[in-house]
Amino acid sequence: MNCRNDDDHAFDQTLALFPYIGQYQKLLGAFKFDKRRALGMFLAEKLLESLAYFPGIDADTVLVPVPPRPGKLRKTGWDQIACLATILERTKSRSIPLQVYRCLRRLPSQSQKELSRDIRKTNLRGRIRCVKKAPRRAIVFDDVITTGSTLDACAAALKEAGTEQVYGLCLFYT
Repeated sequence: MNCRNDDDHAFDQTLALFPYIGQYQKLLGAFKFDKRRALGMFLAEKLLESLAYFPGIDADTVLVPVPPRPGKLRKTGWDQIACLATILERTKSRSIPLQVYRCLRRLPSQSQKELSRDIRKTNLRGRIRCVKKAPRRAIVFDDVITTGSTLDACAAALKEAGTEQVYGLCLFYT
C-alpha cells in the first residue's frame, strides 16, 4: 500500500481489507458506480467483522464516515459511504456495540481520485472539519485508501477537536 511509505499520518492505525484488483474491483464498482445497494449489506458486514482487529474498542469508540465532497449527492445521486453508514446504524453488532457518528464536514475541494499522489497530500489539508463534539476514540471508514490522505485529513480534524485516538478502516487498498 502506498500509504505505508509515509509515516507522517494523523491516524494511529489503519486497516484495509481487500486489494482493489480483479473481483474486488468489480465488487466496489458494482456498489459504488452501478449503485447496487444490496452489496452494501455484505460490505458493512465485513467492516463490522474487521473491528475485532482494533485495540481497546469500547463504548467511547464511534464509527465516523468520511464525509462526501460538497455537491457529490447532486452530481451522482448518492454517496456510497453514507449508504454504508446507514446500514451500520441499522445493524447492531452483538459483540461490539458501536454507534455511527456523523461529525465531519468536507469543505469544497477537488476529487482526490483525479489528483497525483503529491497533490492528494495537500488537497484536503484544512478542508475537513469536526462540526460536533469530538468523540474520545474514532474509527473513520472509507471505501478505498490509496495514499491515506483522506483518512489523514479526517484524523487531523478529529484530533484537532480533541479526539484521543483515530483509527482508519477501508474496504479496499490500491
